[in-house]
Amino acid sequence: MRAPLYFDYAATTPVDERVAAAMSECLTRAGTFGNASSVHYYGQRARERVEQARAELAAVLHCRSSELVWTSGATESNNLAVLGTMRAASKRAASNRGRHLVTSRLEHKSVLDAAKRLEQEGCAVTYLRPDRNGIIAPEAVAAVLRQDTVLVSLMHANNEIGVLQEIAAIAAVCRERGVALHVDAAQSVGKIEVDVGALGVDLLSFTAHKLYGPKGIGALYATPRQRVSLQPLLFGGGQERGLRPGTLPVHQIVGFGAACELLRTELSSEAARIEQLRRRLWRGLSSVEDARLNGDPERRVPGILNVSFGGIEGESLLTALQELALSTGSACNSESEEPSHVLSALGLSSELAQSSLRFSLGRYSNEAEVDVAIAAVRREVQRLRAIAP
Repeated sequence: MRAPLYFDYAATTPVDERVAAAMSECLTRAGTFGNASSVHYYGQRARERVEQARAELAAVLHCRSSELVWTSGATESNNLAVLGTMRAASKRAASNRGRHLVTSRLEHKSVLDAAKRLEQEGCAVTYLRPDRNGIIAPEAVAAVLRQDTVLVSLMHANNEIGVLQEIAAIAAVCRERGVALHVDAAQSVGKIEVDVGALGVDLLSFTAHKLYGPKGIGALYATPRQRVSLQPLLFGGGQERGLRPGTLPVHQIVGFGAACELLRTELSSEAARIEQLRRRLWRGLSSVEDARLNGDPERRVPGILNVSFGGIEGESLLTALQELALSTGSACNSESEEPSHVLSALGLSSELAQSSLRFSLGRYSNEAEVDVAIAAVRREVQRLRAIAP
């Protein structure tokens, strides 16, 4: 059977061959296999590779290497930022001051579930609702900030609909009120230019497997002031200044660094190319009767397109599209039978939310594949509607 065309880059990207080559050099006796915490020759060679990779990440974010902490991925980075900040504030607080978190209904489960956990620990959480295009207005953030607000945690680019939030404006609101801002940038780093200084964020999460690096490695950016306000989630060892103890996976870190080095040379041209592919895809799908674009049509990352098809059950359409590998939403929620919480937050009915498909394009996408996808969706939507009761 011929492998289906890949339209799920928002879930994970293949490891670039050049990245894989850099990683393999760190796995065998002939390579850089040492423990980066060891003081002997092999350990120091590994440490050099780790710090070279950290410098590559810093160049992508336009920050200092010392402001980056290695994690296992964006989920852990989000947990460390949200739980670490809120628990540290609660521990320092003499009373209930410092026990309020602001987030939104659009967030990834790694933020929403962390917020639920904090509620069980006695923290207050405000969940902002977006407008119908998926935008969280800076004024909406300002309206819910309180005297005891410690942290605002919002996505930069949504993983299901691709909408970009006005992070710089939101950061200005938070800074004026003395509130820290955490941003989940798993879907924006590597897709658009991300400058943490220009955005004005205090904490930012991202991960390698969204930008042609390996799974299982991520990072958290934290300003020096914010880093000292973090409580670690793990204990046992002093690695990463005590914020993330454990033996560093040198091969994964080197792969992350190599992926960042590559994207710095290709980001601008690739973003423009993928933007054109997404627009081509939407032009083709918009001609399907009762097709609806979910999310703001302009404020979005280049590669993500979420479309609802009225009168069609999304899983049935997904199953019918054997020549395409895509999804109905976040891969993290694929086991759930509930409609997407992101689409529900936009005001879509359960039926319309469950009729949606997420298409995501990447480095290896091309016009021919986009045209195949358009033809396949048209064919199957017409067929399913024809046999529907």
